[in-house]
Amino acid sequence: MKIDYSELYDQLKGTDLESWNGILPGLIAHGLRPERHGLMPKWEETLKNLPRIGKNQVELKSEVRAEGEIFQGLEEQLRAFHPWRKGPYHIHGIHIDTEWRSDWKWDRVKPHIQSLEGRTILDVGCGNGYHCWRMAGEGAELVIGVDPSAMFICQFFAMKNFLQNPRAWVLPLGIEDVPETPGGFDSVFSMGVLYHRKSPIEHIEQLKSFLKPGGELVMETLVADGPEGYALIPHGRYAKMRNVWFIPSVPTLELWMKRCGLKNIRTVDVNKTSIEEQRSTDWMTFESLPDYLDPNDGSKTIEGYPAPKRAVVIATA
Repeated sequence: MKIDYSELYDQLKGTDLESWNGILPGLIAHGLRPERHGLMPKWEETLKNLPRIGKNQVELKSEVRAEGEIFQGLEEQLRAFHPWRKGPYHIHGIHIDTEWRSDWKWDRVKPHIQSLEGRTILDVGCGNGYHCWRMAGEGAELVIGVDPSAMFICQFFAMKNFLQNPRAWVLPLGIEDVPETPGGFDSVFSMGVLYHRKSPIEHIEQLKSFLKPGGELVMETLVADGPEGYALIPHGRYAKMRNVWFIPSVPTLELWMKRCGLKNIRTVDVNKTSIEEQRSTDWMTFESLPDYLDPNDGSKTIEGYPAPKRAVVIATA
């Protein structure tokens, strides 16, 4: 397996995204330049040495699983891409127990969104592409995830080696690198991104710009308790994260989306993040949520702010 987007370029021909083919190769090469991460050569070598897969059984709708031949040394190869943050994955007898139970988030989101059957989807800040696989499992025609992390790109292609689904892709881009594509997508997802943006309004407007008329925006983000107009702005770190700028109340988030011209805005889920959903594992051995909370009061972060709570808000263009 190697990092190769030629199949994607073929898929884009004749679509609303065909113009990307003149832009993406340069953007991808820039995003994957070796100096961005010292481990890139090692990861590429590991990808190259993954076992060649013939026929196997793949499940993407209820979970992300590939069943087939058991390969000696495969677990060691997959561990080379540590830390694994989004998942879980079940690959040829190996359970990749990721930091996040991303399947729980998907279970909260999926009942409330429009059918993904036949849709073209953009997933912003998608990590290693876990939710892209789940979207493909729901029948999406094409899912394009974007995330600037070279490690996540390598994890995605490691999974693509086994899952072998041509409809899901992850590009090494930040949202600011995504080519302008007015009305290019039926659905746009932004999950776990808004609070990292210095200008949340600009983020929402950019997401909306990618949508076709009637297309659906799915926003999942940290929220704080408070009235319309309130947003928590940390003095420094929030739950040990450096780049957290605005954590709005739910009414504030809905107002932001309304001011950006979105319609049919509805909050479909509010959920306090538990230490069962985000935690250190054998596949992600660094600090995680239990280390980010006040050891004497789990309702607060270690800095004294309210503990993480997340909302899912859906709207149409």
